[in-house]
Amino acid sequence: MRGRRVAFQGERGAFTEEAALAYFGDSVELVPMRTLREVFSAVEGGGADYAVIPIENTLAGSVGEAYDLLLEHELRVYGEVILRVEHHLLSVEGATLEGIREVWSHPQAIDQCRRFLESLGANVVPMWNTAAAAKRLAEVRDARVAVIASRRAAEIYGLRILASHVEDDSNNYTRFFVLSKESRPPTGDDLTSIIFSTRHEPGALYRCLEPFAERRINLTKIESRPVRSRPWEYNFYVDIVGHVRDPVVSEALDALSRRATFVRVLGSYPKWRPRDAGRGQGGAGQGG
Repeated sequence: MRGRRVAFQGERGAFTEEAALAYFGDSVELVPMRTLREVFSAVEGGGADYAVIPIENTLAGSVGEAYDLLLEHELRVYGEVILRVEHHLLSVEGATLEGIREVWSHPQAIDQCRRFLESLGANVVPMWNTAAAAKRLAEVRDARVAVIASRRAAEIYGLRILASHVEDDSNNYTRFFVLSKESRPPTGDDLTSIIFSTRHEPGALYRCLEPFAERRINLTKIESRPVRSRPWEYNFYVDIVGHVRDPVVSEALDALSRRATFVRVLGSYPKWRPRDAGRGQGGAGQGG
């Protein structure tokens, strides 16, 4: 994958950049973007070969915008990364914990550190990215301000760690999707992500899930998101164990397509294996 470009939302030091490095190693060029929409557009338009996006967190839940953009765009889920997220309170040299009056960070990070922030008693200001907050503080050098960001951001922007591990729970993990125009072949240890919608009638969801239960296909995730054009109707986002090319999965999806009003396969991809971190989870020999 050397020479490939990987788009992500944020600045250098963002958690999504860490996820990209965990997946690809240093063999790719990382391309920071301001918004998730720009990240999707970069891959679709050829400005990047892959994207890495946050999809859900064990404390703060799903990233709704990411799920909505998966529906809007034609990119494939190519892989996943599960990253242990460790938040730190950073400020400039000379700052003290007692002197902090304002804390900047991304809303998801703020949600994940709510108890610590309440005990600190400082004013909380949402920013578009944790690393962007760190970069801005490094520019203004205000000792009354701190940011919640990563240890990597502290190193990059020359900030000091005032408090470590300020997340509410140590079991703080974020799952990221790796996106591409390409599809992945089966590895024998895969997940498949799909979207479907049902008729608005009793038992409709049950009938759509029945083909998976009948074939003993495990669902690892199910979540509903509103259909924007139809109030009080929902799309269902589901992850299942298996690959779309597996005969039993293919049969279940065929049955689902006859019962649902809309079905789309987002992609089949290998389960995250930390032991393969930095190797692209299969590399070019696995479809790119």
